[in-house]
Amino acid sequence: MLLKLRAGEKLYINGAVIKVERKATIELLNDATFLLEAHVIQPEDANTPLRQLYFVLQTQLMEREASSRTLRLFGEMSAATREALGGGLVADGLIGADALVEAGRIFEAMKTLRGLFALEAELMKDKTSANAA
Repeated sequence: MLLKLRAGEKLYINGAVIKVERKATIELLNDATFLLEAHVIQPEDANTPLRQLYFVLQTQLMEREASSRTLRLFGEMSAATREALGGGLVADGLIGADALVEAGRIFEAMKTLRGLFALEAELMKDKTSANAA
């Protein structure tokens, strides 16, 4: 697999952080768990339920030794979030993300969650507007 990185970009491979000084192409010759910097959110940005779920999965990919704990935490948090939502598109998306996690497809589950961020923002905006009225 070829990864093309811009100058100053970070790459997270099997828990290690690699930063390139110049534009670089890296070829991975075997299986490795990696995230590009654009896919990583910082702890302070995990400020909504879906972003917190995303952060848990991100941790799962970056810190394999925490595997069973992070997967258990994801399951508990996802169930609580679905229950709080009571249905709808976001809850349906969470069911899909849960299935991907159970199948070991963590990155695809993260992608599903990223796709739900805009819907979550709308829900939160609607709730804030309703509470203000």
